[in-house]
Amino acid sequence: MKKYEPEALVAISRYRVYFPTLPAEIQRDVYSRMRVLLEEEKRWCDKGNYKHIAQILTSIALYEMLQQHGKTEEEAFRIVSTEMWKQLTPDTYRKLARHSWFLPVMKKVLPFGFRHGSGAGWRYEWHLDTDPKDRFHFECRECLYRHIFEERGLMKLGAMFCHSDVINFGNLPYTDFRRTKTLCQGGDCCDFDFVHHETDAGDGWERTKSI
Repeated sequence: MKKYEPEALVAISRYRVYFPTLPAEIQRDVYSRMRVLLEEEKRWCDKGNYKHIAQILTSIALYEMLQQHGKTEEEAFRIVSTEMWKQLTPDTYRKLARHSWFLPVMKKVLPFGFRHGSGAGWRYEWHLDTDPKDRFHFECRECLYRHIFEERGLMKLGAMFCHSDVINFGNLPYTDFRRTKTLCQGGDCCDFDFVHHETDAGDGWERTKSI
């Protein structure tokens, strides 16, 4: 299993481009804070959660240390959220969604990826046997992000990660991404729902404004 070390986690996080631009003393304090967080959250540090822990703990440490070094809470959140969202790849998903095989492939890839890329603290409900060919929906009933952020009173950061899905999937061609609630925004689950259309948005159907 990969080692849970601050330097390695930051290096694979969405902050890997931003982090080297920080002053050395902030980098040092972020690593130091992450060592404490790793000890406190070690029950979640299994093989499946490695990439998730990298995102979660790096975001917490950055958010806290930026404030400790003089940023306001609002400034720290703006920096952490903006730098994280910069590393998303919505254009890649938009290109893929132009193909008719996009949704069928998602039905195979996402369950496989979540099964192998999720450890303790996750629970999903799939509907692969009942969904028609033009629909793919599932619920996340338990989420590691909620576990950690809720316990720390940092659900604002949890909602920040939820918004990543809206950035990635909220403007797909021929595909409507419908989500009405998430665990990190007070819901009883995250209800992911993708519906394929033969035409693009505005030509017979209106895009859903998801959260």
